[in-house]
Amino acid sequence: MSYGMAGPLQAAIYQHLLSDAGVSALIGGAVYDALPAGDVPATYVSIGLEDVRDASDKSGAGAQHRITISVISDATGFATAKDVAGAVSDALDGAPLSLSRGRLVGLWFERARARRDGTAQQLRRIDLKFRARVEDD
Repeated sequence: MSYGMAGPLQAAIYQHLLSDAGVSALIGGAVYDALPAGDVPATYVSIGLEDVRDASDKSGAGAQHRITISVISDATGFATAKDVAGAVSDALDGAPLSLSRGRLVGLWFERARARRDGTAQQLRRIDLKFRARVEDD
């Protein structure tokens, strides 16, 4: 197993979300892995937690990544967050990402969880879970 493809996988996901027309129409370039200093957009996407397990076999090294992509919004109700989450899911599920190291075998949506978050629970948060299978070259 190698964790060496984690960075290239994250970079590919980030670039794909930034360039996706559906995501951009809703949030512009508000895709982060660390929040910017200062004011935060009302609705944004955060590339977050990751759990990685060995998926090597006789053909070579590989890994299975379980990745959380979060949509956070201060809009009243869940409609805005769900619209963005739907666009993120559409953009990533089965996306043919190109990695700077290794190759993506597949990227699949697994599940989502919507909840209220933050002080006084005024934020809406949807955590989308994706599974990615990568192989090292």
